[in-house]
Amino acid sequence: MKQTMIFRAAAVALAIVPVSAMAVVPAMYEERVARVEENRIIQTPIGGIENKHWFNYRANVNESQKELATDLRKASDIEDQRDAWEEYGSELRHERGSYVKTMAKRGYRVPQVYIEDL
Repeated sequence: MKQTMIFRAAAVALAIVPVSAMAVVPAMYEERVARVEENRIIQTPIGGIENKHWFNYRANVNESQKELATDLRKASDIEDQRDAWEEYGSELRHERGSYVKTMAKRGYRVPQVYIEDL
């Protein structure tokens, strides 16, 4: 009797959980590309120099993140979501490239590590 009640309670609990909550939704290609760009956001100023270019870069990254959230909230279909992610990724790539190029003109390079024949 006790086991039957436990099985019924478990069956009811599983029936309540929506199927969509259990399904894993694969990320869109544009989202995956944007996430790669997101991982490449520069976290510390190049050469340790906190100048106007660094602060502009950080402000533009923050603005891009806010714009993505707004665009995703307003998206009415999958195409709108794709466009939002694609725009976000390209903005991050552009801002990073612009900041790196500006700092390179001033003689500061992004540090790189090369590993040879381990």
